[in-house]
Amino acid sequence: MKTDPDSHKRMTQRHKEGFEKKKAAAQKEKGLLIVYTGTGKGKSTAAFGMGLRILGHDMRLGVVQFIKGALHSAERQVLSRDPNCDFHVVGAGYTWDTQDRDADMRTAAAGWAEARRMIEDPAYDMVILDEMNIVLKYQYLDIAEVLDVFAKRREMLHIVVTGRHAPEALVELADLVSEIRPLKHPYQTQGIKAQKGVEF
Repeated sequence: MKTDPDSHKRMTQRHKEGFEKKKAAAQKEKGLLIVYTGTGKGKSTAAFGMGLRILGHDMRLGVVQFIKGALHSAERQVLSRDPNCDFHVVGAGYTWDTQDRDADMRTAAAGWAEARRMIEDPAYDMVILDEMNIVLKYQYLDIAEVLDVFAKRREMLHIVVTGRHAPEALVELADLVSEIRPLKHPYQTQGIKAQKGVEF
């Protein structure tokens, strides 16, 4: 169906006016608590995209990568080369690989200690806690302590938390939450394995 040029112009003008009105009303700045959750692919990818923006502005980025420590990560290779990025990896793989709750709890505690150091250090502008939602789901850390630290963060510090099954209390505290849902995935629909440059 062909769109009438005049009606298209009216529609886009209304969109522009609405956008400008919202933009004019949004005058505050603050550090955001951002959560990427859901069972779809792309949560860590979204977080690391934000990390690249931070580095593009010559700001300081801290990353603690839980769970995936034993896995190769091209993002880690690239981001670690930037002098403004402090990238720490903890964990020995997914919980079904380790099968050792006590070891997983010790690893999570070490990662959280590093995360707290970054959160409390005014040098950092953003801290990404990749796959932390999984750590919280399995109760490897005290969620009350984690939320208290998040709530008391510096005014302009951004914290990004990723992983499936974000706890409801974290969702409630967060400023921005995106749930990524799978509509189609080649692994499930076509038996295509994880591939370099796409999954890792």
